[in-house]
Amino acid sequence: MVAAIINIVLVGFVALMGLIFFLSSFKIVRPDERAVIERFGEYHQFCEPGIHFLVPRIDKIYIRNITEQMKNVRPSDMITKENLNANVDLDVYYQVRKNEDDVKKSFYNVDDYEKQITRLAQTTARNVIGTKEFEEVNSERQKINRKLHEELEEDTDAWGIDVVRVEMKEITPPSDVQESMNEILKAENRKDAAQDDAKATEIEARGKKKAAVEEAKGQKKAAVLEAEGEARSIELRAEAEANEIKVVNNALRNHFKGEAQEYKKLETVVESLRNGSKYIVDAEQDITTVLSEVGGITPIDGQDFEEPDEEDLSVDISDKMEEARKKIDKASEEVE
Repeated sequence: MVAAIINIVLVGFVALMGLIFFLSSFKIVRPDERAVIERFGEYHQFCEPGIHFLVPRIDKIYIRNITEQMKNVRPSDMITKENLNANVDLDVYYQVRKNEDDVKKSFYNVDDYEKQITRLAQTTARNVIGTKEFEEVNSERQKINRKLHEELEEDTDAWGIDVVRVEMKEITPPSDVQESMNEILKAENRKDAAQDDAKATEIEARGKKKAAVEEAKGQKKAAVLEAEGEARSIELRAEAEANEIKVVNNALRNHFKGEAQEYKKLETVVESLRNGSKYIVDAEQDITTVLSEVGGITPIDGQDFEEPDEEDLSVDISDKMEEARKKIDKASEEVE
């Protein structure tokens, strides 16, 4: 009875161990991985993502991550072209190519590609930075990054690795050099500020000068226009006076031919009576002759002489005035 129980236990144990051993012969490769299987120490098979069977104790699997990875190159001193020590910090981004040949290269062509990339990046950076001055290194980072990427890409091709990019994170000069650079930068900033102030002052002066010139031009133009307007006004007045003389001359030729003296008398009458004044004259004298000598006529007020009879001295001149006005109006209408 005891022997039977022992046999059952042994059989169960052997079966369990066999099951564990069988299950351990299967390996799973993830989508972001690739693998190689070695049999008896030699390359046997390339493994894509999925389940793969291994012969226990005979086959051995090695898995490689094929995603992009980043390796920091610890800061180290690098000498520039002018023998200045600069502390440079780099990051290298890389990935193993996922085809069979390149995965095999990453296993069999390089011992430890991560360590190798770090050392290679430092050496390449020293070579590149050693050909440039510190100012160039500090101001041309993108250009230096591209140069480092090209050289690392070429050197790591035999390892089945793609260098995606290289980033130069920080470049630190010695403290005394940094202080000198800061002073130079401050001086340049002050110089730029002074130049900007001078330029602004110059622009303001030009603006004022231009404004003064424009104002002078405006005043000159206004004076010219005013003078032209005044000359035109004088010209128009002269033309009006000439036209008036022409009308009078035409009237004299057409209506007072040979009677200029008579016309002058009528004109004197009109001017003398324009303000509505009244005069008393001798009835036997010619009214126009008297009025043409208006300077010698004295109104009755304030004179000391014997008052004549009203019947002899009162003269009605309205008819003669009306007749003179009619002649003048007729002459004006014909000229128009």
